[in-house]
Amino acid sequence: MQKFSVPKMTCGHCKKTIEDALLQLDSGARIEVDLEAHVIEVATEASNDQVLNTLEKAGYEASLL
Repeated sequence: MQKFSVPKMTCGHCKKTIEDALLQLDSGARIEVDLEAHVIEVATEASNDQVLNTLEKAGYEASLL
C-alpha cells in the first residue's frame, strides 16, 4: 500500500469524495483513510502519479509519503 498525505481532508464528506474518485480510477482499490492524520493508504493497480492526479481532480492536493 502506498501512503499519501492529503492535508485538506478533514471530514466524512472529504473521505467519501476521495474514496469515490479512487474507486473510479480502480474499482478494485483498497483504501484506508485516517482523517486525524490527513493520510490515506491505497492498494491499487494505478501508478502513484495516477492516484495523485485523481486526487487533484477531486479537489485535494496530495503528496506521496
